[in-house]
This record gives sequence, C-alpha cells and structure tokens, in this order.
Amino acid sequence: MTAGPRTALALFSGGLDSILACRVIMAQGIRVKAVKFVTPFFGYERLANEADYRREILDRYNIDLVLRDLSEPFLKMLREPVYGYGKNFNPCLDCKIMIVATARAMLAELGASFIISGEVVGQRPMSQRLDTLRVVERDSGCDGLLLRPLCAAKLKQTRPEEQGWVDRQRLPFFSGRNRTPQIELAAKLGITDYPTPGGGCILTDPNRADRIRRYYAEHAEVRGSDIRLLLVGRQFILPGGSWLVLGRDQRENETLAALHQPGDLLLDMEDWPGPMGIIRNYRGAEDLATAAGLLRYFSRKGEGRESARVMLLAGGGQDVEEIPPRPEVAEEVWRAWQR
Repeated sequence: MTAGPRTALALFSGGLDSILACRVIMAQGIRVKAVKFVTPFFGYERLANEADYRREILDRYNIDLVLRDLSEPFLKMLREPVYGYGKNFNPCLDCKIMIVATARAMLAELGASFIISGEVVGQRPMSQRLDTLRVVERDSGCDGLLLRPLCAAKLKQTRPEEQGWVDRQRLPFFSGRNRTPQIELAAKLGITDYPTPGGGCILTDPNRADRIRRYYAEHAEVRGSDIRLLLVGRQFILPGGSWLVLGRDQRENETLAALHQPGDLLLDMEDWPGPMGIIRNYRGAEDLATAAGLLRYFSRKGEGRESARVMLLAGGGQDVEEIPPRPEVAEEVWRAWQR
C-alpha cells in the first residue's frame, strides 16, 4: 500500500463507534478531521462551549474536531422527509443523507479526500441495513467516497481502498447489535473513557417527539427558538392561548433563562425554591395569573409556600399579583397540552 498525506473527514457522533472509526483510520497513517453536526435534537448544547468540547475530544481521543450547526435545513427537512419517519418522529434515513451530503460539500474546505463514519451493518433497523446504507451513498452523491471502516469487509470497495490509501485487511469487521467486539477493540486501543450506548436523538423519544409533531401540525413556520423551548420542562397551553414552560429542576431553570426571547415573560418565585417559567405568545392578564398559580402549584411543598410571591422578571416590569394555588387549573391545562 502506498502511503500519502491523505485526510479523511469523519462523521463524529461522540459515541464509541465514531471514536473507533477515527482511530482505526488514524492507525493507517491518515489524518482525520472529525465533524460533529448538531441540531436542536442532538448535540445542540455543545455550541455553547464549543472550544471546551473540542479540547475535551482532542485530549481524550486525539481526535481533531469541528462543530457544524445543521438546524435550519434539518427543521425544513423534518416537515416532510423523503423516506418518512421511524417509530416516532425520527427521519433517520433523510437525516443521514443530509449529514453525508453536507460532509461531501465540506471536503475541499477541510482538505479531505474521503468520508468515514462509524456505521455498523445491522446495528440500527432503519438506517444501517445493507440496502439503506446504499441509499445514503447514492442520494448524498457519495458513491465511492464514504468508507465505513468498522464493517467495510461486508460492503463494496470504496475509492480509498481501491487507491491503496486504506488497507481493508487491517480494518475490523463488525456487524449486528452486539457491542462486545467494539468494547474489546477500544480496550486494545487504550480507549476506556467513552459514552455508554443510549441517549442520542430526541426525536426517538415518544413524549418529546409527540410535542414536535404537534408543533409542526399547528405551525406553518417553524422557528428554531420554539423547538428548543419545546424540549425543556413542563409544557402548558393556558386557557387564553399563551404558551407556558416550567423548569423541573435548577438545570432546567437555567436553560429557560438562556432561552428567553424578546417578547417572552420570565417568571420566578421570590425567596422560595421552585420552577422558573417562560410565557411565550402571551395572550393577556388571565393567562399571567394562571401561570403564577402554576408556579406556586409546582413549587416545593412546605409551610410558607402559599405566601411566596411570584415575580415578573422580564417582559413587564411589575410584580405579579399573588394568585392562590389552583390545582384544578394545573390539571386542566396539562390535559389540554396532552390532547
């Protein structure tokens, strides 16, 4: 095999398979530039601390990484994916095609000759079958350019293999859902600190996917800021039509404060532990009073809660009138959101 100063562009999810794909290609003397694509449904939180995340991946795995935000085209595609949805609202095949096509467009930018991914034949029922792997290559325009080093022996040879840049015989051969071979290879490579399987795309979660599906059905225009808010906390449509979101813990309270947009109302309880709330699409004082009651209702139980004041921190500038907790209102609006 003739070695050369080649660079591979790696599709990096952050999971063990993508880590291994990078490392086995690096072991053949090829530079790897990894790209982590993010949307509101996977990886978006990394954008807030991109430099730290890149440093972490470099320190842990010796992988050079960049982030790329795909939110806008992804949200457009999600309304009507060519290949439809999985079990929930997950357009896995269309998502993979978009990611690979975007990576192909980045090859010149990153000085790369081909693309690698951590896909394994048979690991995922929708997007990692032999036939769907082929669809991804075809529809992304990546015939011959997309090498899947963890299962290459079961697939047609790619240009990097035909040109002698990559030695197929030195690549592992994995298939199916059994993770033991990957774990054993990680140990051989000295990789011990990697994420456990699970998590991943929010659109595979039934509850949150149903929220997104309803949002798409009810809105002609999809806003990324709305989608991000939909993925946090307890969700309510108030009787007047306002949209209220309550944090369920301190982390979600901080997230809500960061998601606040001009025109939103931001509510918090004075001197009492409990949820923070955002009202979006505000429809009037009655909804504001209901929201204040819901903050009280979902606050920490204990003596003194009934007299804790709900404060309007942004969007109004005045204190909210004290509203007695009304459990029946909470139940009513919760049912309305779950319809």
